Amino acid sequence: MNTSVIAVIILSTLAMAGVVYALFYPMLSGQARAEKRRKEFAAPVASRGVDRDAQTRAKRGQIAQSLKEIEARESERKNLTLETRLLQAGLNWNRKKYYVISAISAVTLGLVLLIASGSPILGGIGLFVGGFGLPAWYLKRAKAKRLKMFGIEFPNAIDVVVRGIKAGLPLNDCLRIIAAEAAEPVKTEFRLIIESQSLGLPLTEAANKLFERMPCAESNFFGIVLAIQQKTGGNLSETLGNLSRVLRERRKMRDKIQAVSMEAKASAAIIGTLPPAVAVLVYLTTPKYIELLWLTQTGKVAMLAGGIWMLMGILVMRKMINFDI
Repeated sequence: MNTSVIAVIILSTLAMAGVVYALFYPMLSGQARAEKRRKEFAAPVASRGVDRDAQTRAKRGQIAQSLKEIEARESERKNLTLETRLLQAGLNWNRKKYYVISAISAVTLGLVLLIASGSPILGGIGLFVGGFGLPAWYLKRAKAKRLKMFGIEFPNAIDVVVRGIKAGLPLNDCLRIIAAEAAEPVKTEFRLIIESQSLGLPLTEAANKLFERMPCAESNFFGIVLAIQQKTGGNLSETLGNLSRVLRERRKMRDKIQAVSMEAKASAAIIGTLPPAVAVLVYLTTPKYIELLWLTQTGKVAMLAGGIWMLMGILVMRKMINFDI
């Protein structure tokens, strides 16, 4: 073969290799991606701002949707069943036991008032109050006491979660630590969360069940934080740390208002107990003078009217000195 032909073939091969190298090297080396990235950074700031605004709007839409779902669940919880009320009060009663205790309370109070006064009307009032008033009042009082204890201990439980996450522990391990070492009723509630997760319930739904058992702002905030963090992401330890700080500030403000309003509450208590105390003292000193109130028809009407006005005044004072935070 002629030398010139061989040289032409070699030069043609080198030329084709150069063309292929020039066309495909940027794709193989990542130079095209780098150039595209450089152009994106060199694009006008306004276009990048539009993209960021779109991402911000999308995130806000997800948060708003989460809040709407939580509000819908809260509206469904307004009609509480008897079992839910017993659960919120921390009582291991069933419906039958509650009705038996209500019947015993009604019969006892009715008989006491009937024997003490000899009036069937007062006996019937005692039956009604003992059957419907006292059990409901006890449930409400037990629920308020349990919620107060939960509100005191709950920020400490959140701090345990924050420190555990910062130390590298998984969230479920932090919850197990709380379920094992926290004070009641936080210990029991987090143990129920762990048990719900063991049965396959997601963490956010288990936290929503916590609000059903403990209907307070603290558990509601906890469920909202977990739901939003699951959908939008973010630093969970920082978010829970902020929640703990907010809960402690709320507690501090509540205690401060409690201290400032103690004078008004003491005045209201004195004003409310003064008329019955004066009536008892007058009866002990001059019983003939005050017996006209329940021996004459005019006295009975006056005593009834005075009792109604006293009740209205006590309710107004109670409304004035109670604050919701």
